[in-house]
Amino acid sequence: MEALLSGLRAVAEPTRLRILALCARAELSVTELVTILGQSQPRVSRHLKLMVEAGVLERNREGARAFYRPAERGGLADMVQALVDLVPGDDPEVLDDLARLDRIREDRAERASRYFQENAVHWEELRGMYVDDDVVDARLLATLREEPGGDLLDIGTGTGRVLEMAAEHVRSAVGIDNARPMLEIARANLDKAGYRHCQVRLADMYRLPFPAERFDAVTINMVLHYAESPGAVLSEAARVLKPGGRLIVVDFAPHELVELRDEHEHRWLGFEEVEIGRIAAHAGLTLEPTVAVEGEPLTVCLWRARRAPVARIAAAS
Repeated sequence: MEALLSGLRAVAEPTRLRILALCARAELSVTELVTILGQSQPRVSRHLKLMVEAGVLERNREGARAFYRPAERGGLADMVQALVDLVPGDDPEVLDDLARLDRIREDRAERASRYFQENAVHWEELRGMYVDDDVVDARLLATLREEPGGDLLDIGTGTGRVLEMAAEHVRSAVGIDNARPMLEIARANLDKAGYRHCQVRLADMYRLPFPAERFDAVTINMVLHYAESPGAVLSEAARVLKPGGRLIVVDFAPHELVELRDEHEHRWLGFEEVEIGRIAAHAGLTLEPTVAVEGEPLTVCLWRARRAPVARIAAAS
């Protein structure tokens, strides 16, 4: 009972309720919240400290910065979600907050897009700066070859590296990306190799231009750490997976190389297995054993998750 009362007291203030509503829509840093709320950094920090201590918000530190989101585990998670749902969407102050949040999201996306545009030609060189790509690619290819012959979607395909690797083991493959220079290179690479059953498209990973249950496998190779909302990416990937289909995510384990965020626009400094498992489960996927490729100073993980086959889906409904 005391924890519940403490949580209610922690949000029983206009600014803190606004913070809760904002963090429910995106993980936000202190600086971003200061920009949205128009209040001083010390004041916003005090609000955040109180809400974290009460268990209403979770704090995720990334180097010198920290990002905040509503509690998703523990006894207060349901209460927090209920309070978020009660915040009136037509309140003028809330509408102003959300408009400023949209501008912050647009700025994040613009910075990431600009980085991709500027580095398209040198992308493969950049990818291999901190980890042995050949070893990672071999593990990814071995996983794809376990169930060959299907239709593959590669999200964030970049220069088409995964498509080229998988081409001889799939019936068809589509790669999507939102950077035209990347796609130009990918098309050239696929044309040169003669892989006519592989294609690339300009598309948004949050709004895939495909019907539900379209693909046997979906790969997300070294892309998730750029995503504003990894959970939304996995949910959209799960939507286009056939029953029994596999999602394969390749990305960094947690690390402290903050220069990857500051200089290379990484949104996340790696992922814990429990976090991947949580967002996979939320997307309706079951996580399989993880494969780790240890490097120095980074470790890359290959996470595999599967959508339930038809029989299980029918039984659940």
